[in-house]
Amino acid sequence: MVDPLAEVVTLLQPRARFSKVVGAAGSWRVRRSHAGQPFYCVVLEGESCLTVGGEAPLPLQQGDFVLIPESHDFAMTSMQPPPHDVPDAAPAQLPHGEFRLGDIGGAAQTVLLVGHCEFASPDATLLVSLLPQLIHIRGEQRLATIVQLVSGESRAQRPGRDVVLAHLLEVLLIEALRSSAGTAASPGLLRGLADERLAQALRRMHGEITAPWTVAQLAKEAALSRSAFFDRFNRAVGVAPMAYLLRWRMAQARHLLRSQNSVAEVAQRVGYGSASAFSVAFTRHVGLPPARYALTLPNALPA
Repeated sequence: MVDPLAEVVTLLQPRARFSKVVGAAGSWRVRRSHAGQPFYCVVLEGESCLTVGGEAPLPLQQGDFVLIPESHDFAMTSMQPPPHDVPDAAPAQLPHGEFRLGDIGGAAQTVLLVGHCEFASPDATLLVSLLPQLIHIRGEQRLATIVQLVSGESRAQRPGRDVVLAHLLEVLLIEALRSSAGTAASPGLLRGLADERLAQALRRMHGEITAPWTVAQLAKEAALSRSAFFDRFNRAVGVAPMAYLLRWRMAQARHLLRSQNSVAEVAQRVGYGSASAFSVAFTRHVGLPPARYALTLPNALPA
């Protein structure tokens, strides 16, 4: 059976790019604004609060894992943050490579592993739109085991540390995506897969991408009425069923064009009856006709 999450993760190509251990004590706050970079945080010890995009603060405790697939403005603070008019202090780097926030004189009350990953796929923006805006995992034993390995490796100075840590973080990111399907995630593919009825429709869309799906047919796969399916899908996944199908077809089309398939072949493989109909849809969605898009790719052959 087709696994939609595995397909999306495979196309995303997640890689750990940067990580650091940050200790904190007392009252502290750090704010960041990133141009859509994926950000993750593991609470190794203690507790803290995360605020994303003006939403209510999210309390974090030891063992928690957070992934923001496309981060912009967010803040990490102590449970009792400093007043808003108090300037944020930059993290201080200690001699052994760890960073400190707040009171650097005493023992750390909170220890975080924070960092950025990257999605190597050229279609990362399109694929990230299928994921929740925030993934928060707590109480997952498999994830906790990987976190322990990451924690031990991040604090050790053994040969090959950076290589081992990079691979562990990749596994951690994938396991987090997989684990979050059973949590109260924000709208996205993972929340849709956690709904048994919607999961059946999603698997059919991914497994038979060339089928001429309609909302009525997908509702039948989910054993729901057309209106109930449409509303339930929209709330869980964050987009309408046909909009989701279009995004997935366009992601696959871009992947196939990078493999130097002809426009006609790509059109057929993503469910369009003609190359012209596919070209219109692709141009509207991507901003370039498929033939021109293929020429912009590395190692593209002349038409």
